[in-house]
Order: sequence, then structure tokens, then C-alpha cells
Amino acid sequence: MAKLAVIRIRGTVDVDPDSRYTLELLRLFKKFHAVIVSDNDSYRGMLKKIQNYVTWGEIDEDTLTLLLEKRGRLVGNRKLNEKFLRKYGFSDARELAKAILKGKLDLKDLPELKPVFRLHPPRGGFKGSIRKQYGNNGELGYRGKAINDLLRKMI
Repeated sequence: MAKLAVIRIRGTVDVDPDSRYTLELLRLFKKFHAVIVSDNDSYRGMLKKIQNYVTWGEIDEDTLTLLLEKRGRLVGNRKLNEKFLRKYGFSDARELAKAILKGKLDLKDLPELKPVFRLHPPRGGFKGSIRKQYGNNGELGYRGKAINDLLRKMI
């Protein structure tokens, strides 16, 4: 089963209550926060509801490895380290990323690992309008594999 990276792009002003609740369910409380979710119908429905606030797409192994290494945090705001990885039977972040992408492991199975990744604004800025949908010279909504380029700019 594929995994989707979801990044909140817009802030909290004038968010309708249903969308706010959906963003809270996904743990996207702040702008430039990202989560990894499974690609299934229930998450797709949630993403369709909040498409005016987030962008998402299929994450690849290299980008997920980089995200875990650079932005993965443990409880207490500690960086993801070898001790933690060995505790769960992984030699490095790439093995953990492979297990997550193959569906053998979910981020919620690792209670010490925070499920939200805090990102920087993208280096070089956004290329389109933040208020328009991706593909119509905008940044919001589904962007497929192009999410990996955006994530690399934000890590």
C-alpha cells in the first residue's frame, strides 16, 4: 500500500469548523507541518475535504529517508538516533523508511516517534499561488510524485 505525504500550506484564519476538525484529526495544527498517511479511501475523503489547506502526493523511499533523518523527532524533541532504530530492529533510517512504505510498519507503531514532521518554508519560495489548486498555477491539492520535490525544498 502506498503512503501519502500531506503538508499543510495555509494557516488557521477563516477555516470552517469541519475542515478544522479534519486538520486536527490528521494532526496538522500548524502551517508547514507534514504527516505520512496510508493511501486509502478514508484518508482520500479527508484530503478532499481539506484540499484548500493542504497539498499531498505519493512519497518515495529517498525522500522519506531524508525526512526521517533530518526532521524525525522523538519524544522530548530529540533527533531520531541509532539507539532508537536498533531498539526496533533497524540499522538505519533507510530500513525504517522501507518498512513504512511496504506497509510492514506504521508510524503509530513507534510510540516514541512523533507522527508530525515540522518543516521550513520551501527554499526559493512557492512557484504558484497558494490559493489555487496545483496544476492551475497553484500549490494546493493533489500533486502526485511532485510532492517529493517540495518536501526536499522544505527539509
